[in-house]
Amino acid sequence: MSNTISHWRNNETFAGSSTATSPVTNPATGEVTGELRLASVEDAQSVIDAAAAAFPAWRDTSLAKRTQVLFTFRELINARKEELAAIITSEHGKVLSDALGEVSRGIEVIEFACGIPHLLKGGYTENASTKVDVHSVLQPLGAVGIISPFNFPAMVPMWFFPIAIAAGNTVVIKPSEKDPSAVIWMAELWKEAGLPAGVFNVLQGDKTAVDEVLTNPKIKAVSFVGSTPIAQYVYATATAAGKRVQALGGAKNHAVILPDADLDLAADAMVNAGFGSAGERCMAISAAVAVGPIADDLVAKIAERTATIKTGDGTKDSDMGPLVTKAHRDKVASYIDAGEAAGAKVVVDGRTVLDGAGHRDPAGFWLGPTLLDNVTPEMSVYTDEIFGPVLSVVRVESYDEALELINSNPYGNGTAIFTNDGGAARRFQNEVEVGMVGINVPIPVPMAYFSFGGWKASLFGDSHAHGTEGVHFFTRTKAITTRWLDPSHGGINLGFPQNG
Repeated sequence: MSNTISHWRNNETFAGSSTATSPVTNPATGEVTGELRLASVEDAQSVIDAAAAAFPAWRDTSLAKRTQVLFTFRELINARKEELAAIITSEHGKVLSDALGEVSRGIEVIEFACGIPHLLKGGYTENASTKVDVHSVLQPLGAVGIISPFNFPAMVPMWFFPIAIAAGNTVVIKPSEKDPSAVIWMAELWKEAGLPAGVFNVLQGDKTAVDEVLTNPKIKAVSFVGSTPIAQYVYATATAAGKRVQALGGAKNHAVILPDADLDLAADAMVNAGFGSAGERCMAISAAVAVGPIADDLVAKIAERTATIKTGDGTKDSDMGPLVTKAHRDKVASYIDAGEAAGAKVVVDGRTVLDGAGHRDPAGFWLGPTLLDNVTPEMSVYTDEIFGPVLSVVRVESYDEALELINSNPYGNGTAIFTNDGGAARRFQNEVEVGMVGINVPIPVPMAYFSFGGWKASLFGDSHAHGTEGVHFFTRTKAITTRWLDPSHGGINLGFPQNG
């Protein structure tokens, strides 16, 4: 039996006026588990108005009181993280251990935001000019919008809202229609933690809701994670409306395996990074670039490990869950078809996953881990971001050829190199045109106190997520020049002020 999933406004459920809905499914069974309310323009405006109205009081709330709420929220979510992980699995499909890992990485950003008093310190110069002092302060922007993707329904919002709220902003989150319940669960937890009404709001919907967030003048900044075409649209639309924007786009992440690499380590890493979360990660490795004579051995080792992966219901004894929707499952399978037709060798075929035993309801959205060899840069399986459990092996003769593949790619989100040569690794980290680099680390997602973000078509805007760049994004600097006059009047002087 499905339930109705509504908006969240002023610390309570808000049904809105629109009667339009969208189904939410359990990817492991195909069952419709919820009906999501899709906001009208008027509904979106009502939620945004609540955030804007709550801003002045939250802005003026002391840092001590703000951080007390954050600490409480952190304790609540940490104590109940298994509950949140179960919600993620029920709507996204990823296995419970993966969902729990997502929540844990999100909690790291909350912990980072708990240190916001130190991060919001401005500067002070005494006697910059005679009896003139200058200081700077960091102030919040106002109501800010967050548009998050389906693949990390808890972690990606947590990249943004802890810092935004800690800095004194109010928030409107538009989660994915595919798995919206995690954000509603966190909204209820914020209320329990003592966050005032209107500071954290959830707007459910489709493009109608998104466009209102992008254009409504009461929203001062927008954070987005999703595909590159939508990231471009978000950036162009919101900046045209005068907003500050960070729009994180798509990826085509390569891992270079040099001839001197530990092939067992590299094979483990390719399986973990290629098939974790069914490949539905913007930091997934989708192209393994085998350099020189090691390709045959590497492919054999990856294939051996891939064959042991159990695909099934994420709540049961499975290593990899289903894809998020049937439409997405079919799209990913079509890339395998296209790669095979173009001449790639299907070494492990995930299209046949239902033929074997396992915890798989035939109505679920199943596609097993797939390994393709002899993939070339002209094939769609290489050029496109597939966002599924498809790992392509591209064979090259040299490091330089591998580097050129990566640097000529339009995306620049994440990459990795596997080698025991420190000189080669240092050269790679210097020369590669990618925002996040791993050396013998397949998924180089930075800690919360560093920034997350790619280069080229993987990022639109000049600020990455979380870390000090996140604090910069959600604040603006004000410089204040002060002089306390002597009893005597300074006199009239229309010239441009000079220091002295």
